[in-house]
Amino acid sequence: MPNFNLRLAQPEDTALILDFITRLAAYEKCSDEVVADIPTLHHSLFVEKSAEVVIAEEDNIPIGFALFFHNFSTFVGRKGLYLEDLFIIPEKRGLGYGKIILKYLAKLADERNCGRMEWICLDWNAPSLAFYRSIGAVPLDEWTVQRLSEKKMHEFLEQNT
Repeated sequence: MPNFNLRLAQPEDTALILDFITRLAAYEKCSDEVVADIPTLHHSLFVEKSAEVVIAEEDNIPIGFALFFHNFSTFVGRKGLYLEDLFIIPEKRGLGYGKIILKYLAKLADERNCGRMEWICLDWNAPSLAFYRSIGAVPLDEWTVQRLSEKKMHEFLEQNT
């Protein structure tokens, strides 16, 4: 059995995190949306501390990551843990590492008194959806994610009415 380890990312992991983000974007068929670079990512994660990252390692070799931050639920009245990205390299999928990472995050959420954990998943990603169902996650079918890109935010701000 390989030695599996989770650790919080450090500033020197910034290039690795960007590599995982790029690989995740390729898997999700949206590589053209990645505009992050090392200085911006470093500033966001380790100066502003906008999010946290867990690095997954097998035999001290990085094989994946999870990026998360806290949101807030007005209905629950407490913060939640929002999982933005979870990625394991293809050749290490199906070995239980994703479940270990989610358990780690659930424990962290519990320790931080979070009222819930949330994330989104592409509707075509059947393996991930099946996995999430197996751990008890439920889809919010009546909710639709809405997004304003940076460009659309600027266009909205420029509207006169």
